[in-house]
Amino acid sequence: MPAAVFARPEFHPALDHLCDVRLLREQAFVNGRWIAADDRATFPVTDPATGLTLAFVASLGAAETTGAIDAAAAASAAWRGLLPQERTAILKRWHAEILAAKDDLALIMTLEQGKPLAESHGEIDYAASFVEFYAEEARRVSVEGVASHLPGAEMTLTRTPLGVVGLVTPWNFPAAMLTRKAAAALAAGCTVVAHPSGETPFSALALAELAQRAGMPGGVFNVVTGDAATIVGRMCEDARVRAMSFTGSTEIGRLIGGKCAPTVKRLIMELGGHAPLMIFADADLGKAVDIAVAAKFATSGQDCLAANRIYVERPVYERFLAAFAERIAALRVAPGLDDGAEIGPLMHGRAIEKVEIQVHDATSRGARCLVGGTRHPAGPLFYQPTLLADVPGNALIMREETFGPVAAVAPFDAEDEVLARANDSEYGLVAYLVTKDAARISRMTAALEYGMVAVNRVKITGAPVPFGGVKQSGLGREGSRHGLEAFTDIKYVCRDTV
Repeated sequence: MPAAVFARPEFHPALDHLCDVRLLREQAFVNGRWIAADDRATFPVTDPATGLTLAFVASLGAAETTGAIDAAAAASAAWRGLLPQERTAILKRWHAEILAAKDDLALIMTLEQGKPLAESHGEIDYAASFVEFYAEEARRVSVEGVASHLPGAEMTLTRTPLGVVGLVTPWNFPAAMLTRKAAAALAAGCTVVAHPSGETPFSALALAELAQRAGMPGGVFNVVTGDAATIVGRMCEDARVRAMSFTGSTEIGRLIGGKCAPTVKRLIMELGGHAPLMIFADADLGKAVDIAVAAKFATSGQDCLAANRIYVERPVYERFLAAFAERIAALRVAPGLDDGAEIGPLMHGRAIEKVEIQVHDATSRGARCLVGGTRHPAGPLFYQPTLLADVPGNALIMREETFGPVAAVAPFDAEDEVLARANDSEYGLVAYLVTKDAARISRMTAALEYGMVAVNRVKITGAPVPFGGVKQSGLGREGSRHGLEAFTDIKYVCRDTV
């Protein structure tokens, strides 16, 4: 894209700071080419902090999606036929391209998603780590021998790539969620058709540009932009797409699962969270507050790992609230490009409305609003970091995800009580536990109905980690060798040796 397009007054002036303007792509990427929709339809992408337009992106439909699947299917045999070290070399070059473009990628992400620039830089590192990890794992896809139970027979198990896979990624982590899925699938020998959120397509398209520069063959990695229902529906219907990997809400996950049933696809899903954070009286109070701030307010609370329900043992409850309130009140609300920004805008008006409904519902049921509680003057999509105390269990915020900068806190009196409250949810992604009691840690981690448990810390994710939940928080795992194996089938061969 020529730099002159950024000088047009209706486009965002911050785009002038891109070092490599070719990373801001307005077309979809199919079969190694940049394509527009057949009818030239586009949709605008705006900066949630300012409302300014970034650019207009190609709005593809069912026909173009089928074309992307055609391309991925045609490229499948050659890609899976490469030696593992050949796929490794391409993924390593992709990793190097991502790191070299880190500043531009972070700028693009902040402009389309709104998160503070420091968080965007962190996400690019996180996204790159999956490409690096799976570049190495490509060479370690296991081949197993089986001790034969039949005379004159030799038995082997091999892992074979599924084929074409569909990837559907969310707006809150537009780079990392794509690389976590795509790098695993590509390392396994699968070809990919990806659909990024319409709110944040530029991060995915920039990654496609860098994959092309790294030598990714045409048709192996495709990015289709446009109406989600149309594109994802077409991927679900096509029998050549052998797996669908989705990150998003449980509600949409159910719909995708239903649409995939007729073709019996493999499903890998990371769905809703609604995480509990349990703080016991023996915990270091300062550390507990640090954990609560980090677990609740990263990405302005728009994170499936966000601590949505905070339970504090009664002997330290009021002291915790006082310290927590002081920290929340000091958080800097500002556009993500501003120096020192800690809380950016929410993604869209629906997110603001949901937060307002939950806060009003909680206070109407007796919760105390100690900090915030209203929109922020920084802009229409900004909400004040908010602390609600004494939130009853029947409040909406204690029953459904918030995806906003609102901390809901309630006291508890006994371990079995808080365990029951933590597990009383259809979700089971992550739980946070803060205590010094080793025996309690053993009891609680065993009894918590969650796929992941963080003990006395917040950050637990990374490329080597099997990320995922139980109950209605998802199916399967992403990251680690398990994330690669999810895109493979086991083939059993029994060979006569007589």
